[in-house]
Amino acid sequence: MKSTAVDIAESSWTAAVRQRSAAAVQRLVAAAAVALVVTPMVGVRFTLGWVVLYMAVQAMEVVVYRPILKGPDELSTGRKLAILAVVFANSTVFSSLSLVLWWIGGAIGGVCAVLMLTAVMLTAIVNATRCQAVMIAGLAPQVGFLLATPFFVYALHAPGPLVMSAAAAVVLFTFYVAITGQRMVEASVTVVRAHALAEESRLRAERSLADHTTFLAAIGHDLRTPIGAILAGAAELRAPDAQSRNSANLITDAGLMMKALLDDLLDHTRIGAGRMTVEAKDFDLRQMLAQTLMLWRGVADAKGLKLRIEGASAMPRHVKGDVMRIRQVLNNLMSNAMKFTEQGQITLRVQAWPEEPSGYALLFEIVDTGPGMTSDQLARLFTPFDQTADGVSARYGGSGLGLAISRNLIDLMGGRLTVRSAPGQGSRFTVSLILPRGDEATQIVEVVDESRLDIARSLTPSVAPTPQPASVAPSPAPEPKPVAATPAAADEAEDQPLRLLVVDDHDINRRAVQLILQPLGCEITTAADGMIALERCQEAVFDVIFMDVRMPELDGRETTRRLRAGGGPNAATPVVAVTADTAPEDVAACQAAGMAYFVSKPLTPPALIGALQHVLNDTAAQAATEAA
Repeated sequence: MKSTAVDIAESSWTAAVRQRSAAAVQRLVAAAAVALVVTPMVGVRFTLGWVVLYMAVQAMEVVVYRPILKGPDELSTGRKLAILAVVFANSTVFSSLSLVLWWIGGAIGGVCAVLMLTAVMLTAIVNATRCQAVMIAGLAPQVGFLLATPFFVYALHAPGPLVMSAAAAVVLFTFYVAITGQRMVEASVTVVRAHALAEESRLRAERSLADHTTFLAAIGHDLRTPIGAILAGAAELRAPDAQSRNSANLITDAGLMMKALLDDLLDHTRIGAGRMTVEAKDFDLRQMLAQTLMLWRGVADAKGLKLRIEGASAMPRHVKGDVMRIRQVLNNLMSNAMKFTEQGQITLRVQAWPEEPSGYALLFEIVDTGPGMTSDQLARLFTPFDQTADGVSARYGGSGLGLAISRNLIDLMGGRLTVRSAPGQGSRFTVSLILPRGDEATQIVEVVDESRLDIARSLTPSVAPTPQPASVAPSPAPEPKPVAATPAAADEAEDQPLRLLVVDDHDINRRAVQLILQPLGCEITTAADGMIALERCQEAVFDVIFMDVRMPELDGRETTRRLRAGGGPNAATPVVAVTADTAPEDVAACQAAGMAYFVSKPLTPPALIGALQHVLNDTAAQAATEAA
């Protein structure tokens, strides 16, 4: 607490200097005005002399203040004494004019002198509210000249009672100025302390939020590992008998529910911490809408609801935006409509207009025939976790985050998400966006859409690594495949199983990948960290490498960079990033490291098999291009 008081005291000197420097022009204007007023009484020569003297004092202040304004807050004793000296000199020169007014102007001049002194005293208080020493240095000459008022009144042969009244008035005013100045100093120090405490609390809250976000991200990353194992194991438990299928489906549904809740929680945390970003890439808008309808058609049929789309044929095909986040918002709104609509239909109505100079204004409306909402429910609709308070979560499920996240995502894209509803009239959610036109020449890769978060996401094709120079001796490896093979050798190569390397520091993840891909006839090698993976890559040639991104010692991105730069037998092998970090900057970092594809945890059979198929198709297409 003592150090805090010292810090405030040190900064108060600098604050007073800054305040006086800012009021320098005001003092010069006041001096010029006073000079004009007194010139008829004292003459031009005296006025010019006084103005020159006052300007000299102002110049002294500038010289003393300049290093303080440029330097640190801590001031030496000598520098503080210099500040007090120039403030005292400035006040003395200005206030000394009151003596001349009394001497030459008599009673009228005295009235002018008293008014001038009271004005400059109040100005001195205002210009040094945080430093009591500077305030006293400025007030001392003015108080001295003001206390001389009864003597001047007596010198003018005023009656005794009038002299006593003048003395009492001067003393009372001086006392009032002293009390006011003291209170202003205390109030200013209190404000500074409160501001410092508020700033400290803000920084502490930001650190706490950052720690909370980091903690949730770490927990989310760890939770995805068992969720992935649950989903992978459930996929392999499906059997011909109905009971086993039902049990496996129950496990799968529970795993997907856990994943959805975890994704909502992590998205909400990222948005609250200001770490959520959106990207702009070319995508096929019509394809995205078709995939969204396909995802929800089975749910609608199971509930006996009609699911319609209107206006899709008039929508543009090629646009630029964050397809994953737009689809996430539409899926959240469709999920909300499905959840609360018991009968009738759900309609996805879409419209588009050209938006100059080169874009489209898009409108998505999700209209349901549900129970509708009251005005109070509408007011709280986008409040995170609000539905848990009303018992909606217990009846319908969910975390109460989907709509809040959707509105925040649309805000990040520069759009709007609004809702209109009334009891018994259903609900209408409207999303308005402006998206630039996409590049029709850009190849748009269809992404496996297995859940609301697009588990598999393609990256821009990475630049092929530089071939190893012929002068460098290759590392020990199996015999390379011949460039030109006989038909028999080609058939034999086709019969060979896919050779995969799975790199992950969690054994449960490695086992989950094996459980999914081994039934396809893949030959799987595993590695528990990046260093072991590099060793395995020197011992055998692999068709595809599945690489976990977060690993101790050597993470997946650095392992991939070393693999690409090493020029070994797997320098050109496609690497699929496997991670729970799905932010655009994380995807870009994977791409920059040389990874060719991206699969999000928790791993599921459709996502993993889709990623493998995509990478193999790309490899085959690249080989055909090179052969041509």
